[in-house]
This record gives sequence, C-alpha cells and structure tokens, in this order.
Amino acid sequence: MLWRMSRARAAARARHASERTADWLDARLPFHEGGGLLRKAFPDHWSFLLGEIALYSFVVLVLTGVWLTLFFSPTMSEVVYHGSYRPLDGILMSEAYASTLDISFDVRGGLLIRQLHHWAALVFLAAIGVHLLRVFFTGAFRRPREVNWLIGVTLFVLALTEGFAGYSLPDDLLSGTGLRIAQGIMMSIPVVGTYLSFFAFGAEFPGEDLIPRLYALHILLLPGLLLALLSLHLLLVFYLKHTQWAGRGRSERNVVGRPMFPRFTASSGGLFFMVFGVLTILSGVAQINPVWAYGPYRPDVVSTGSQPDWYVGFLEGALRLVPPWETTVAGHTLMWNVLLPAIVLPGALFTVLYAYPFVERRFTGDRAEHHVCERPRDNPVRTGLGVAAVCFYAVLLAAGGNDIVAQTFRVSVNTLTWVFRIALVLLPPLALMVTRRVCLALQEADQERLDKGEETGEVRQTIAGGYEESHEPLDEERRYVLGASGYDMGERRSREDELER
Repeated sequence: MLWRMSRARAAARARHASERTADWLDARLPFHEGGGLLRKAFPDHWSFLLGEIALYSFVVLVLTGVWLTLFFSPTMSEVVYHGSYRPLDGILMSEAYASTLDISFDVRGGLLIRQLHHWAALVFLAAIGVHLLRVFFTGAFRRPREVNWLIGVTLFVLALTEGFAGYSLPDDLLSGTGLRIAQGIMMSIPVVGTYLSFFAFGAEFPGEDLIPRLYALHILLLPGLLLALLSLHLLLVFYLKHTQWAGRGRSERNVVGRPMFPRFTASSGGLFFMVFGVLTILSGVAQINPVWAYGPYRPDVVSTGSQPDWYVGFLEGALRLVPPWETTVAGHTLMWNVLLPAIVLPGALFTVLYAYPFVERRFTGDRAEHHVCERPRDNPVRTGLGVAAVCFYAVLLAAGGNDIVAQTFRVSVNTLTWVFRIALVLLPPLALMVTRRVCLALQEADQERLDKGEETGEVRQTIAGGYEESHEPLDEERRYVLGASGYDMGERRSREDELER
C-alpha cells in the first residue's frame, strides 16, 4: 500500500514538473503552437514524396560535402604528382586535381564519399525536376501557391549552378573542357562578354583564380541560398497546407492525411534512410566521374567523347544544333551559334517557367484558390504544353551526345544533327496535339464510365443480333473522384477550344 502511494506521489511530482517546464518554455518560445504543428496532416500519396527525396538528397550532399572539404585543396598552383595512382606519377597538375586523386586513392573511404556526393547531386537535381513536373501537371502552382512555385524554380536554377560549380572543382580534363565552353559562352555576350570572362577567371583563360572562386561559391554562397530557400519553401508548405488528390472527405477547405507525429515522421524518416541507402549502394557499385581516367586539364587538349552531367546536357545539345551563324556590326562579331543556344534559350525557358502561373491565370480567368490537385487529363492544354516542353528538352539532351550516338549506330553525325534539328521543330507541337487528343479521349472514357459503370469484360448478344458489353457500378470512392473532376463534356470542349484560340 505504501509502495503504491509513493508511486502516485512520484507521478504527481513528475506531472507537476513537466507542467512547470512547459509553462516556462511557452512563456519564452511558441511551445504550445509548435505542439499543434505535430498534429498537422500530410497526404500519403506517393507523388508527394518527390520533394522529400530532393530534401534528403540535399542532406546527404551537405554531410558528404563537409567531409570532402577536409581533404580538398582548392588551388590551381602546380605540383608534381607522386601519389598512389601510378599512371599519373610525375605528371604536372594543379593541387585541386592532385587532392582529388588523393581523396580517391589515399584517403580511407574517400572514393566512396566522393561518389556518394556526386550521385546525391544527380538525384537532388532529378528529384527537383520531377517534383516541378508533378506540381505543374497537377496545377499545384495555382493560387495561393504562386510564390512557392517561384521559389521552386529558383531552387532548380541554384541547384544547376551549384552542380556545375562542384563538377568543375577537380580541374580534370573533362571539367576543364566544360569551363572552356563556359568561357566561350561568356565571350559571346555582346560588349560585356570580354569583361565578364576576365572578371570570372581573373586573367586570360584558364587563369589561377577560378577554382578558388568556384570553391567559395560551392561551399558557402550557393548552399546558404539553397538552405534559406528550402526553409522558406517548407515554411510556406506548412502555412498554405499541402495539396491533395480528390476523394471522399477531401475538399478545398481541409487536408486529409497522416498526422506529422508520429506517423508521417516515422515514414519520412524511413524514406531518408532508404534514400541514403540507395545512394550508398550506387556509390559502391556504379563508378561515376573517374577523374583519373581523364587526366589533368590542359587548354590544348580535349578528351574524346566529352559529355557533361545530364542536367547541363540540354545546353550542350543546343550548342551542337544551332548552325554557325555570325553577324558583324560596327566591327563587332555576334556569334549567334553560341549566344542563342547558351544565353537566349535558357533565359527564355526559365522566364516561361517563372511567368506560367500568371499567364495561365490571365488566359483562363481562374482566380479561385485551389487545394485539390487537378488530374493532368482534366486540363489537356496545360498537359500538352508540359509534354511538348519535355520533348523539347529530350531532343536537346539527346543531341548533346550526337557524336556518341553516331559512332554507336554507325551513322553520319551530320545526318544525325539534321534529324535532331527537324525533331526539335516538329516533335514538340506534334506532342502537344497528340497529348491533347489523348486527354480528351480519357475524359470521354471517364464520362462513359461514370454514366454506365465499369466494363466487366463479359460480352452478350442482344435480341437484335448485336453485341454489347456488360457493366458494373463503380465503387463510391471512384464515383466521387470522377464526379469531382468531371463536368459536362460540351462545356469542357468549348473551354478547351477557347484556350487554344
């Protein structure tokens, strides 16, 4: 009996102490408000995990990047290599390249961490790109999330810049070729191009200042901006609520899903370890960026079959497809074959991405708030434009390896270049038209399924001698989803025709 009373008194004292601690924290911090956030609902559809994959890849990048900074020497001072990789013994190279070789061959676990960092960078960019596509095709950028869309596009631009800066740091022959192309792109800008090149490289190419400057950008400025924008992006996700797919009990005024703690936290933590594990396995079994095979950078040498990482491959393809156009004005030569694909084209592409939410709202007149995702088939024009853009990018990416493709399939590289040029002009509008027709056909199929039910696959003969297929009623959830996203087909068609005009 006394034992039970002592336990009750101990429990009361513990409860009193916890209440006092909570009151102390609440007087100084938003403690109770933060506790309410732990019950915030998160949708559990797989498509919402794409942003989390990008976030966790960024975490891996930060962890491995901090480790690599302990061993990397960001200087272009020349040294003679006498490390473990014997084929390069006695070769003159920069300290940046020599330290990269030391990380790969002389630091325990160095090659694994280097490759983990590189694979995480590729997955990070890929996840951001696919996440942006998911947001675009489902209309999740509409009011009130336009600002978050702008932040997402800016994150993608910063990630591209960060990836290129990190890719260039080892000062090997492949990355040096990329820097040479970047210098040519700077020089193509009228009037100020020469000054930009001298400012970036500190002297005539290659100079000795670029690697230290890229290193500062890569480990300080760009990660700081990425971290700040990621935090703002997540803050807006919390504030504006997640979008969600249509379903019973889901509306524009609520969010149905798992509470942040403990269910979402547990599943999200598991996803982090899965991402970390997959990247580690890739780093252990799939070789990437073997800088020792390329050798140190020399301005008079280019490695055979030089290909950049995939995220800048579309720029390489654009440079290869534009004909050698030049214009001389007042003694100044404009290199259109560099200026158009490397400056004007990416500028136009990202301008369209930034402006699209406002352009769509202007043409559709839709100013309402949207918290329920729109199925891609329910907006054929937007879906067609997205597919056309993906096709445009795919052609440029494939054109970036036209020499490798020509050698592999034993075709003329000139013929292949013209094939890519024609495809770049014809394929996007064709993809737009085909995608729109497919979306309308899917809408009609949904409307028929809503009116008649699901086909069972059983065919029977009618009294008149014809054949018809039997149907069974849709389940309540399916009927609700189709009913929520569908409306009169005549009205739908007239709306699409108006948007096309």
